[in-house]
Amino acid sequence: MEKRLEQKHLALLEEAERRSIAPSGNLRACFELLALTGAIDRDCAARLARHRLSEGKFVLLFLLRDKPDGLSPHELAERAGVTRATITGLLDGLERDGFIARRGGLEDRRKIAVALTQLGQTTARDLFSEHTEWVASLFKGFTDQERTLLSDLLQRIWQNLERAKPQPGQAADLQG
Repeated sequence: MEKRLEQKHLALLEEAERRSIAPSGNLRACFELLALTGAIDRDCAARLARHRLSEGKFVLLFLLRDKPDGLSPHELAERAGVTRATITGLLDGLERDGFIARRGGLEDRRKIAVALTQLGQTTARDLFSEHTEWVASLFKGFTDQERTLLSDLLQRIWQNLERAKPQPGQAADLQG
């Protein structure tokens, strides 16, 4: 199967090869990884959209899944790694679509707890199974050794990315 690169990446790759300014194999590998992650992200978004969910809303369903007493918006924002402003928008959408309910705290009425409704519980349970099966299918045919190798290679890219970050007041090294 032909690796699908975006037109902008093909143009950059062609220009880099023409000028011999960087190892084209490294650029191609990076662009292939970007194309793959973009395709996975788009497929994931389409799968979640069928359930009226975004990735952010999907994460919140799972954070609330085993919390019958709910969590505060602040706790949800912290656990999901988003701002309080973002969490408010996500919760508004989930509440509008009937996945969650907000209620006053038992001890302090000023505190709000967010919990899943029955629809939210059912959706979270069903979607967890569906989503994990889909993710697992992306690695169909991989051996344990191949998955370990892929993970190791990705870790090396992460390490290289960290090393390549420019320090404050320093220009980035693009020759790498």
